[in-house]
Amino acid sequence: MATSIPPHNLNEVIDACLRLLDNPEMSIEEIIEYIKAPDFPTAGIIYGTSGIRDGYLTGRGRVVMRARTHFEDLEKGSRQSIIIDELPYQVNKANLLIRIGELVRDKKIEGISDLRDESDKSGMRVVIELKRGEIPEVILNNLYKETQMQDTFGINMVALIDGQPRLLNLKQLLLAFLRHRREVVTRRTVYELKKARERGHLLEGLAVALSNVDEIIALIKAAATPAEAKKALLGRAWSSRLVTEMLARSAQDAAAFRPLGLSAEFGLFDHGYQLSDVQAQAILDLRLQRLTGLEQEKSLMNTRRLLIKLLIFSIF
Repeated sequence: MATSIPPHNLNEVIDACLRLLDNPEMSIEEIIEYIKAPDFPTAGIIYGTSGIRDGYLTGRGRVVMRARTHFEDLEKGSRQSIIIDELPYQVNKANLLIRIGELVRDKKIEGISDLRDESDKSGMRVVIELKRGEIPEVILNNLYKETQMQDTFGINMVALIDGQPRLLNLKQLLLAFLRHRREVVTRRTVYELKKARERGHLLEGLAVALSNVDEIIALIKAAATPAEAKKALLGRAWSSRLVTEMLARSAQDAAAFRPLGLSAEFGLFDHGYQLSDVQAQAILDLRLQRLTGLEQEKSLMNTRRLLIKLLIFSIF
């Protein structure tokens, strides 16, 4: 006799992935203990497990699904109704009602006196009222046989592996998913680290400017063109106790915070801080309001936060 089980929830898949990370040698049978059945967004009932096992073991199988129903008494128990609470996946409710109506009209299913949809925002509720003396189990079995209240969904677990479609069993599918997630997280982290280093480099240059604000303003005012101003900014090393202290507190290796590809001639040295072209341009683009005391404090706080973030990235 076939058994009926509800679909699993997402937590079961997560648990299986976590166990597989801990023990990559897990067998498919062990994984099935965590993922007993596929998940469907419209819920319903999975009827029988043999097709599911075939799908998990080979990558191909069939899932038989049934609508979830219950019975309710009418007229103090003299009549009964069948209530449909959930439908199999991809079954259209309106088409199902039309099909049931056709079966009643053509007398292929007898014993139904009324059919109506009472679904609302709280959930699905389709009412099938039966005539007096009808056995609801018999009518329900006929509905399963003649309508999509019982339906079949095919399992075909195909994934792209190295650019090629491959049929995978359950374990292979989960391992492919974990490899994909590892690649996605790694790429995202590397990208965020790259952007954080670039942002940190700019903030270092602005912190140098704030430490030498009067001298830099005088230098820019004395320059005839922006190009000359930039050349003057790049032509000397600038002292900045602020940047020196922050880099010293954040890490032993300041190179861990440098943008990739930045020449070794730029950055903090014993004789001072040598600005890069990007930093010099950011200083020239600096708005005067950024030189107020409040904005200076905000800039310093942003620099400290970014250095901490960079430190975290470098640890992992």
